[in-house]
Amino acid sequence: MISKRGLRTGLAVMAMASGAVFAGPAVAKDWPERPVTLIVPWGAGGGTDTVARTLAAAMEEPLGQPVNVVNRTGGSGIVGHTAMAGAAPDGYTIGTINVDLSQLVCRGLTDLTADKFTHIALINTEPAAVSVSAKSDFKSLEEALQAIRDNPPGTFTASGSGTGSIYHLAWAGLMVAAGIDPNRVTWVPSEGGGPSLQDAASGAIDFVTPPLSTAAPLVEAGRIRPLATMGAERFADLPDVPTVKEAIDVDWTSQTWRMIGAPAGLPDDIRDKLTTTVRTAFDSGTFTEFMNGRGFALTWMDPEEARAFHKSEDTAICEVMEAAGML
Repeated sequence: MISKRGLRTGLAVMAMASGAVFAGPAVAKDWPERPVTLIVPWGAGGGTDTVARTLAAAMEEPLGQPVNVVNRTGGSGIVGHTAMAGAAPDGYTIGTINVDLSQLVCRGLTDLTADKFTHIALINTEPAAVSVSAKSDFKSLEEALQAIRDNPPGTFTASGSGTGSIYHLAWAGLMVAAGIDPNRVTWVPSEGGGPSLQDAASGAIDFVTPPLSTAAPLVEAGRIRPLATMGAERFADLPDVPTVKEAIDVDWTSQTWRMIGAPAGLPDDIRDKLTTTVRTAFDSGTFTEFMNGRGFALTWMDPEEARAFHKSEDTAICEVMEAAGML
């Protein structure tokens, strides 16, 4: 009869002899040995997809392997995020994590909180803004908000994206932060930032909330007047536009954001190599030129900062949605 100690010793010898029978997770010294898959939870051609594809191409040289982008669409982003979170934590499946995920968590449509991921880096934020037609009587955010207070509910309209989306949330959160019932303004769903800005320029909508990077061409054409950015800092291309804090002395910021993440449980050494690779790609001329050309803000957070930010968004977005009656 073999003792338990003898059995353990025998198994250890067999494992060393076979080499990989009891192999554990990959480690950075031999990773990656094959191509890496980068999952995008949205369709090809959109903002997140083009950012991810440009970054993936810039990652290949420092990584030494192809980075293949795969679009896993459906469920307002749930399908792709679920595929990433459920993959093996070996570094061969990564993906983009978007602000939309926190909204889906708040609505009880998924349990994919920040704890379900390993965060590699945050690479982009796009603050919302408040803009009006260049023909509008409103010259400042303070004037606009006072008019909303003084007039009957339903007098004004706002738009920027679909109902319950990030730009709707940005508007509702601003109203709550300013002490105004969001229902005093009628939210008009749109197909996105571009169409809503055109509606505002024509006078069909009173207020719109897409980022200043999206609004800039119409601002330069003299058709849109931006009142304030919901970013923590002013937008570099339109430096005369104040922040909400500067405009009305209210601490309110809201932005879309994009991160690179992986399944929870990714070994630290692989995470660190991925972060180094993403940082190299982030700093590359190819990526920076693409982002600047599209008006996408380059924002960097390392793994710990990105994780803390994601967790804070999971909480803050739920609080705003509840206060605005959006849940």
